[in-house]
Amino acid sequence: MASTDETGQAARYSSAPGAPPPPGPPGPAAPPGARMPRWLPRAMVLALALIALFQLGSWAFHELTGLLINILIAFFLALAVEPAVSWMAARGVRRGLGTFLVFLGVMIVAAGFVTLLGSMLAGQIIKIVEDFPEYLDSVINWVNTHFRTELRRVDIQEGLLRSDWLRNYVQNSATGVLDVSAQVLGGLFQLLTIGLFSFYFAADGPRLRRAVCSVLPPARQAEVLRAWEIAVNKTGGYLYSRGLMALVSGLAHYVLLEILEVPYAPVLAVWVGLVSQFIPTIGTYLAGALPMLIAFTVDPWYALWVLIFVVIYQQFENYVLQPKLTARTVDIHPAVAFGSVVMGTALLGAVGALIAIPAVATLQAFLVAYVKRYDVTDDPRVHGHHRSDGRESLAARARSLRSRRQGTTPPRSEDTGNTEDS
Repeated sequence: MASTDETGQAARYSSAPGAPPPPGPPGPAAPPGARMPRWLPRAMVLALALIALFQLGSWAFHELTGLLINILIAFFLALAVEPAVSWMAARGVRRGLGTFLVFLGVMIVAAGFVTLLGSMLAGQIIKIVEDFPEYLDSVINWVNTHFRTELRRVDIQEGLLRSDWLRNYVQNSATGVLDVSAQVLGGLFQLLTIGLFSFYFAADGPRLRRAVCSVLPPARQAEVLRAWEIAVNKTGGYLYSRGLMALVSGLAHYVLLEILEVPYAPVLAVWVGLVSQFIPTIGTYLAGALPMLIAFTVDPWYALWVLIFVVIYQQFENYVLQPKLTARTVDIHPAVAFGSVVMGTALLGAVGALIAIPAVATLQAFLVAYVKRYDVTDDPRVHGHHRSDGRESLAARARSLRSRRQGTTPPRSEDTGNTEDS
């Protein structure tokens, strides 16, 4: 009966509206690791913030790649003109005025070269257009003679004028004028940006160095200033040595072109000198192609003479002139120079090809100054000699051992190699 009463009371409690449920047995306690750690939300927020910053930095770097490349070019250009500006500043000329005079001289030389080259090309194009009917007549006569045809120049001209290919070409050229104009304006703006940055870097060089050193400890300041000095010396030396070799190359080719009576000899000589020296790897071939083409219009044999002279002079420059002029400025191995040009081209295109050699020369000079070197062992293999075979080596060891037992010194010979204790 007691159990029945308890059951009835529990039923009344559960059936009463608004009554709290009866207290049940206590459940199992929650494990201590079930709750979220306090550091986890902060770590998640920090990870999301880092990802957002990385994405923002990648986007900004991608958008500013062109500007960064222009700044890099301007920096190397400022390093190249730094010796001239410092030389003028040491003689009482303000750095701003000295930098302006240096850049003014460079602009005058570049403008004169472009003007002369443009006039030469325009003259050659006009000559080709004027002589085109004669060339066409000679080709038609050759075709009619060998293939027994009856072609006429008038029919060919009318066919060309009425052809769909010419109409489509004119339409595409007309629509591409705006694109060409935009590219020209973009190139001019890029040149202006490089010129302004390089002017500020060269004119405010000491101030820039002080700004960089102000955030570094004294030991690091000395290292930065040393690296800066090495970069200035190597870049300036590279530019001036190349300029001197361009002058020698231009004079040599000018003499040849004047002897052959090739038109526009001065402009072609300047073209050969600059292109062959300041465009790595393929500059020689680009430089020699234009004089050969102009000489071919005078006489086909003259083009052959120009080709022979270009090949001979290139060998003289590589093995005699260049080692003497670059021994104290940019003394790097030709294989290293070629590899640096290929690497720079792969990374930055034409800009990387231009700045690769002075950059590698600067790095090489910095490593030579700080990498510890040891004396090379006196081993015949160091000098390119082959190591002696096993029988000779065993004989040399036997003689050495016998001499030591007798208390005498064994004879020295290159064939014995390195003797070892047995």
